[in-house]
Amino acid sequence: MHEYKEIREILLTEEQIQNRIRELGADITKKWAGKDIVLVGILKGSAIFMADLARQIDLPLSFDFMAVSSYGSSTTTSGVVRVLKDLDQSIEGKHVIIVEDIIDSGYTLKYIYELLEDRGTASVSIVTLFDKPNRRKAKMDVDMVGFTLPDEFVVGYGLDFAEKYRNLPFLAVLNEEAYSG
Repeated sequence: MHEYKEIREILLTEEQIQNRIRELGADITKKWAGKDIVLVGILKGSAIFMADLARQIDLPLSFDFMAVSSYGSSTTTSGVVRVLKDLDQSIEGKHVIIVEDIIDSGYTLKYIYELLEDRGTASVSIVTLFDKPNRRKAKMDVDMVGFTLPDEFVVGYGLDFAEKYRNLPFLAVLNEEAYSG
């Protein structure tokens, strides 16, 4: 099981997550066959998902990363997005798939989507492992969603609270006491 007393419940097991990532990888393989693909991971949360997803895509591809900030150490977005690390390669003429761990308000992802779209890409698509559509504030289309989540503060599988819990192989809900002060 686990030894984290801060965890209230496990929402998704490691097996459920890995099965869904295999399905997403197969869908990407089919949809983007024959295209010049760049996966763009949004650091730090997407790193684990992107590594697992890339291994499930049976196509030649490259990947790059961006680091952005809109949360700090808070549990809610500030709405102000800062690019901390930009891409290392040109994406002009390429099919970009933004790989995100979770979509909450959508402000950060909408900003990144528009930023990358303005760089002369052939297309920009979004794949997210976790989605909280009830919290969405920014209007946007998401091409592929792993799991739709309830409005709970979740950690694990790349998602953190104050840089902890990213290493959990499952997705869990924290006890409110762990993050409320």
